[in-house]
Amino acid sequence: MAAKEKHSFNEIMSDLKARRFSPIYILMGDEAYYIDRIAEYIEENVLTPEERDFNQTVVFGSDITASQVADMARRYPMMAEHQVVIVKEAQNVKSLEALEKYLKSPVKTTILVWCHKNGTIDRRKKVISLADSAGVVYESKKLSDRQLPTFIEDYIKSKNATIERKATAMVADHVGADLHRLVSELDKLFVGMNDGNRTVTPDLVEQKIGVSKEYNPFEMRNAIVAKNILKANQIINYFEKNPKSGSLYAFLPIVFGFFQNLMIVHYLPQKDEATICRALGIKWASEYMTGLRNYSAMKTMNIIGKIREIDARSKGLDSTGNTSVGDLMKELVFFILH
Repeated sequence: MAAKEKHSFNEIMSDLKARRFSPIYILMGDEAYYIDRIAEYIEENVLTPEERDFNQTVVFGSDITASQVADMARRYPMMAEHQVVIVKEAQNVKSLEALEKYLKSPVKTTILVWCHKNGTIDRRKKVISLADSAGVVYESKKLSDRQLPTFIEDYIKSKNATIERKATAMVADHVGADLHRLVSELDKLFVGMNDGNRTVTPDLVEQKIGVSKEYNPFEMRNAIVAKNILKANQIINYFEKNPKSGSLYAFLPIVFGFFQNLMIVHYLPQKDEATICRALGIKWASEYMTGLRNYSAMKTMNIIGKIREIDARSKGLDSTGNTSVGDLMKELVFFILH
């Protein structure tokens, strides 16, 4: 079992807002959104505008060495309680030996923020254990597809609004797990929103983000789950005429995720909705109840194999011809529904 993270994003933000600061924050990982949120909050809120001139330094890893950062961190604040040193793109710093030496005795009045993106520092390195003892080490991980709806709902809730389930799925399927882009798209929903009605509907998503509420990968999945052949073919024809609305590359991960989960459901000892929700870590299981009725375990397994085949062929692998991407989608949907 993986060790529980010592610091979560919400815990870090809660401490920052309560002005409980640590002398070191090592922020690392593949999801830049959370790293940026923490660093930006520290940059904008620890010091007053008057204090920042002498007590706040922002540098970039490609322009600095760990030794220079350590020298900055050892300075004492001028007419302020803290000084802040933020190192952006810290993954470009070549050696961390000087940082390691600094962390053996960090200056308590310094808040050093080390932003290491696109990967992590090897946790076996001494610099991590030292930073963990002195302050905060946080790994920002990419969200999985199943975590996106919760992120969207929480973000909407933070704006004192609510969102309908279908609207959530439309946004998640259209935008995906790039959280910076996702938040940018979600912010469009609040432009001109009536304070008396702060509910995000599929109509609003269609209007503000440009996702068709009737013809999108989410509706394609619904048609497949329900074995609605007419609707599935209507959506395919729409995608052919409007390639920005949906494509094989947007559709494959969504349909693969559904049938992969459906395979898990087939082998659950109990197949009631509550058990399915717990097993898959989801809030609603109605589509999997429908999937159980429409697709046997053997058919589900064959579909998963076909999806992998279509994925390989779309990338030019295992291909016996020059089938177009649109025709590959039609072939896959036909195989699933018949």
